Order: sequence, then C-alpha cells, then structure tokens
Amino acid sequence: MNIPNVNLPNVTHVIHAYRVAPWRVQRQWIGNALLVVVIFAMVAALYLNVTSRTAIAGREIQDLTEAISASQQVSSDLQTQLANLTSAEVMQQRAKEMGFRPVEPVELEYLVVPGYVAKDAVNLSSSAQLQLNVLAIPPEYNQSLLDWMDERLVSRRYQ
Repeated sequence: MNIPNVNLPNVTHVIHAYRVAPWRVQRQWIGNALLVVVIFAMVAALYLNVTSRTAIAGREIQDLTEAISASQQVSSDLQTQLANLTSAEVMQQRAKEMGFRPVEPVELEYLVVPGYVAKDAVNLSSSAQLQLNVLAIPPEYNQSLLDWMDERLVSRRYQ
C-alpha cells in the first residue's frame, strides 16, 4: 500500500507556528468567547425589545379603556342633564317663563281632515291580556297525541 507523500515540512511548520505564538490560540478562545457574549447580548436585546413593545401596547390598552370609561360617564351625565331639562316640570316652568299658559277648553279649535283615519288607542294595562277563544282554534290543534293515536288505531280496526 502506497501512502501519498505528505509534505511534512508544512505540517511541522504549522505546529511550530502555534508553539512559537501561543497568543494565536488565546486569540481564538477570546474571539469565540466574545462571539458567545455578542450572541447572548443580541438575544437579550431582542427579548428586551419584544417585552418593551408588549408593555407599551398594554399601557395603551389601559389608557384607551380609561378613555372609554370617561366617555361613557360623560355620556351618562349628558343624558341625565337632557332628561332633567326635558322633564314635564322643567318644561312647564320654562313655558311659563316664556309667556305660555295652559289652553282653556273654549279656546280649542279642532280641524277635520278628510281621509284621515285615527289609529286605535293602545291599552298597555296588565288587564288587557289576550284571551284565546277555544272555539276559534282549529280542532287539529286541540287534539292531544294520545287522542290522535287512539283515533288512528280505531280507524284501522274498522278497516
């Protein structure tokens, strides 16, 4: 078996170069260590960036929630003020201050409008409940399941 001729002076030259200059090995170790530190720093910076963005988004959500609550409270206050201003007592008082007075029955004048049909009044009292007339319901809906089955069995018996 033939072993290829390896250029031994080159190999010994490299080994000799590392023995003569041990700082090269130290430089490689230091470079590798610095590379690991830089990678950890980049991962930490990325984590810090994501965390800070998440915290900022959470704070913005809290601010918007507070703004919504404040707007709802202002809206409720305005609705209360509107209800107060349009109440019957306040409207009567304002009308009196403006010179209006209640109308007397002799001052009323009714106009007849041809073709107008007045709508029926709506009775909202609890006594005005719908009462179903049993006679108005078709017999198909008054029959129970047992009655229906009995009717079917009897009709089949006589066929």
